[in-house]
Parts: sequence; structure tokens; C-alpha cells
Amino acid sequence: MPQNRRSSLETTSRPPSRSQPGGNTSINVKMESANADVGTDTNNLFGKRSTTPYAPKNRRTPAHSVLTPLSPAEMERYRNYPGGVGTMLLRKRKREREMQRRPKRERKVGDVGLVVEHYNARPDVGVSQRQESPIIGLKSFNNWVKSVLITRFAHPALVESTGMLRGRVLDMGCGKGGDLTKWSKAKVREYVGVDIAAISVDQARLRHAQTRSGPRFAASFFPLDCYANRLRDGLPPGLLVRPFDVVSMQFCMHYAFESEEKARCMLDNVSAHLRSGGRFIGTIPNATQLLGHLDALPKDASELTFGNSVYKIRFETREQRPLFGFRYWFYLQDAVDDVPEYVVQWDNFVKLAAEYGLKLVYKEEFHQIFEEHHEHDEFGPLLQRMRVVDANGESHMDEDQWEAASVYMSANFLIIY
Repeated sequence: MPQNRRSSLETTSRPPSRSQPGGNTSINVKMESANADVGTDTNNLFGKRSTTPYAPKNRRTPAHSVLTPLSPAEMERYRNYPGGVGTMLLRKRKREREMQRRPKRERKVGDVGLVVEHYNARPDVGVSQRQESPIIGLKSFNNWVKSVLITRFAHPALVESTGMLRGRVLDMGCGKGGDLTKWSKAKVREYVGVDIAAISVDQARLRHAQTRSGPRFAASFFPLDCYANRLRDGLPPGLLVRPFDVVSMQFCMHYAFESEEKARCMLDNVSAHLRSGGRFIGTIPNATQLLGHLDALPKDASELTFGNSVYKIRFETREQRPLFGFRYWFYLQDAVDDVPEYVVQWDNFVKLAAEYGLKLVYKEEFHQIFEEHHEHDEFGPLLQRMRVVDANGESHMDEDQWEAASVYMSANFLIIY
């Protein structure tokens, strides 16, 4: 995409235009206390330590329940967090204690456990800190692609819906709620977000509650593995009485292809709760690109690895290529820390989806989505508003980020009963 010179919006290649990172915002937590008995001398109070030991006789809480200062790592993690440092930290510590008390059989293991641990550990940073990301151009571009998909395919399905409770969206793999603003602009009336990472679900719930000027639609959030459990077994029955107009799965669908059983469970959850004529939209890794890079590696390569400064993909084998469970390890700077993912072989996916009444109506690579929409009356200006390009049409992505974008593709299915 990018070239080594400025170029207009009409050109698909452009150089990076990195805005200088803004100043860091820090949060200082200061605790002050003063215990003064009647008659205590001021110099003694502030100049000397009291000789009276702290030994309350009627303690109501255990000693370890007293708040402890934030560690440097915690200060960095929760810097700019809109929900309040203390509150979020207390919730985190409470969850950790609850996890320790849970039976071991409830904990995620294997690849699923690695994925959950990774996404739960990712901090939900504020807007200003997010702009400091070294791959902010790529992140903005991916968000622009999702905005195009939601506007083109999801919004019409929401508008065409009938009844008093029309405009329902099921977001399977909602993460930290990064698409809530997009759904608000699509005029959704009811949103249900589900994700396997419980901490991410809490952050999504908080993000919705603290929306600037207040939430514009009803929303509920649930921690659930949609690839191993039916929605009807994990969500309130009343929430599933009416079907959804749109089901969205962004950058998460490929995790279901660890096994055929999980892929079928995912598709069953989609089709069972999507109305006739409803839309199923999603983004997944581009198997053609992945396998093309794999095949291009030298025959005597000691490691089956490819990528650049932004992303790296490592396969374990290129001889065995099963339809399910074809694993690779994915790293994306400032986003994904070497977690296991699975190749979604496209023809197999389309055939499997058809068994659940899902008919493919659109499929395109991210680069081609840009080619198709960058001059559009609505989506062209949106590139600048979402900071994919600047006022001169110069891209905020460099060559490596643009190459990383080619890893993904989008899909839109129409359900037909």
C-alpha cells in the first residue's frame, strides 16, 4: 500500500504519517490519614511516630482486606482507565480469589486456556493512550473495515426488521466492547455481547455503562465459550425468545476451527438465533495468504516462520493440512502475543455453513475492501475521521502494517430457512 512519498486518497499505496505520541497521563494515588487524640501535641503528631501500637480489639474485617498500594505494573495497566483505578483493581483481586477457590475442572486448559489468559491480561486503555500504539494505523484501518461491513450489511438488516423490539444484535466474541460505538451508529436497539474471556466481558459492560452522554441502546454481557456451549445453556431464556437480526463475529471465528465439533457448535449458535433473512458478518484470517506464505518458505527452512516487524506467524508443519485443527502461532505487535490460532479453509467453511442455512453473499480481502470503498461518498471521508489517513490523504500505516492487514478477510452470510 504505502509508497515513499505523499499520495492522494485515490491511490491505494501511501507512506506512513505517524503523529507524535501525546504526553503520558499518570494517576497518582495518595492516601492520607491522621489519628489525633484530644490533647495530642502537633509536633508529636506530625514529627514523631506514635508509640501506641495499632491493635484494634473489635476488628470487623480480616487484616489482609486492607487496601494495598498499587504496584508499578498495576499503575501502568490501569493508567487512563475510565472506570476508576481502585474499583477496577478491587474487582480484579476479587476475581483472582474466586478463581483460586474454583474447582480445577472449571479452568480453561490447553489452547483455549492460552487464548483466554492472553485476552484477559490485555489492558483496556483509554482513548489517548490507544493513540500511542505503534500500530495505530493498522488498528484504525481494521476498525474502518468493520465499520464498512456493519454499515453495508448489518444496518439494512436492522432497518428491515419488524416488531417493537427490532434491531437486535448478537456479538459472539465481543471482547472488551470495541465495536459498541459502531453498533450505536447503526441504530441498534438491543445488543447482547458474549465472550469466553470473563475479564474482557466486565470491561465491555463497563465501557457501555460509561458511554459518553449515556448508553443509547440496551445491552447485556455474558462470559461463555460459544464454541463448546449452546447459548440456550448459558444465557437467560427470555433473552433468546426472539431471534436476532444480526450476528457478528469479529477476529474470533477462527478459534472455533480447532475441531469440527467446535465449528459446528459455533454455527449452530449462529443459525439457531438468527431470524430468517438476518445477517451473519465476520472477519477471519485469509487462508490463501497464510498458506501461500507457508509454501514460499525454503524447503530446508529450520523454522516455518514468516512475517515482518509488525506480525509473525509460525506453523508447526506444512505436510499435514487437516480441515480442522491446522494450528499456527500468531504474534501482532501491541495486540496479540504469540497465541495459537487455526487455519479456516474457505471452501470447507462455506460448505459447512450451508448445512446450517447460511448462504454466502459477500467475501473479500481487506485490501480489496479498501479498493472497493475508499472513494465511496460515505466511507471515503470516514477514512479520515477514523484517522486511517490524514487531511492530505497520507496513510498512517507503513509497509509492514499494510502487509499485516492482508492476513485478514471479511465474510457476510444471509440465513435462509
